[in-house]
Amino acid sequence: MKERLVDIELKLVSLEDTVQSLNEQLYEQGRQLDELRALCRMLLQRLEDPTDPAGGLPANERPPHY
Repeated sequence: MKERLVDIELKLVSLEDTVQSLNEQLYEQGRQLDELRALCRMLLQRLEDPTDPAGGLPANERPPHY
């Protein structure tokens, strides 16, 4: 009985470590996702801003030097 209890405790500790590791990975992925969303918002704003030289010209319009 004592050996069985020790085995269960060892498995519980292992599972707790696994859950903690997965939680840390999930937190990091969430942080990266937030950064990517912010970057996408910034890029969309640049594309929609007509005063921005990189994003203001339509695709078929010739540049001013022609």
